[in-house]
Amino acid sequence: MSAGVEADAAKAFVTGAARLFARIAAVLLLLGGGVTSAPAVSPGATKQPLLAFGARVAGDDARTRIVIDFEKKPEFSVHYVAAPERVIVDLPATAFGFPAEDLGARGLFKDIRYGTMDETSARIVLTAKKPVKLLLAEVQPNDNGSYRLVLDAEMASREVFAELVKTQSWSKPAVAAPDPLAAATQDNVFTVAVDAGHGGIDVGAMGAASKTPEKTITLTFAKILADRLNRINGVKAFLTRDDDTFLSLSERVTIARQQHADLFISLHADTLGQKDIRGATVYTLSDKASDRMAENLAARENLSDELAGFSIQSGPPEVADILLDLARRETQAFSIALATNVVESFEGQVGLINNPHRYAGFQVLRAPDIPSVLLELGFLSNAEDEKLLLDDAWRTKVTERIADAVRRYRDRAQASGD
Repeated sequence: MSAGVEADAAKAFVTGAARLFARIAAVLLLLGGGVTSAPAVSPGATKQPLLAFGARVAGDDARTRIVIDFEKKPEFSVHYVAAPERVIVDLPATAFGFPAEDLGARGLFKDIRYGTMDETSARIVLTAKKPVKLLLAEVQPNDNGSYRLVLDAEMASREVFAELVKTQSWSKPAVAAPDPLAAATQDNVFTVAVDAGHGGIDVGAMGAASKTPEKTITLTFAKILADRLNRINGVKAFLTRDDDTFLSLSERVTIARQQHADLFISLHADTLGQKDIRGATVYTLSDKASDRMAENLAARENLSDELAGFSIQSGPPEVADILLDLARRETQAFSIALATNVVESFEGQVGLINNPHRYAGFQVLRAPDIPSVLLELGFLSNAEDEKLLLDDAWRTKVTERIADAVRRYRDRAQASGD
């Protein structure tokens, strides 16, 4: 066999092998068992592939951001696939030139795979831990002339995910997603998120005499409070959890946002080393704690995620921009107004701790767009408080006082046009 014939045969073998590999990779990707890297284009292709030269993933079990840097602007489309829940990102022929660990699965996603489909296309498959939806899917310019594909994912209900699968069109490109901090649809309903602290594996504090866990006390009280708030004309209250389920701190805030909450009230009943301290306390968010007790309490409450293996430091990246900072400052003023109303409603009616409005860095209060307070109903380390926390008549009395505070806050907010 001549050298020319041998060269042609070798070339044909390489080309055929590359095409076969691309077909196998495509099948694997569609089955959810795709490759983490693959040749971006076969030797027979005439168009140069895109170069994806960087990637990063950050987030938690409620929100996760994926960013992929491209040398040139990529065209892309996004689709949803069920059983298991996956987000499919289709791209033109792409050479993935970053380390595989840079696009490692974390946050909402338990597996991330990417590779070549054929000579003209590539695919990224994001396999989720739970139903998700993309709040943002767009290409943004970098300062150096390159581009980045940004995907912001958020947890969703099974019903929402099923609707996304049902209504999508595989023939159309990705549609611009709504801003996650966009204002809720204006209506005449004032919505309150009632958050029962702890739950599931996170039992919280424990009653010294009754051995009743905090998670049970907060859920019982939350149900009574939501029922009372729902009897106020123009108010709708809902529970972030309605059973003994663990929710991460980020999930609680995300649920409130998805329901377009106008207020967020997190309920707790902690313990202290000083058993003589008793009474209710209202906390608002601050990076600097008002006192040592508030600082220690916030530190304990923020450990809830670590009990279930979540890290409170893994929140979505790039959130400290000026617009969010301004929104957070405005929301903080409303949170303080709500706390003031609660204290005023409690005075002379419900026992309060000394200096009842305090502040600290509670993770569950960090929603930049929802006025939020954390209400310590009392302390399970105090015998008298423990008795009250388990008393139906006292619960009814306190829910009346909270309802009064919410009503007055709502009326003032609506009167001022907020």
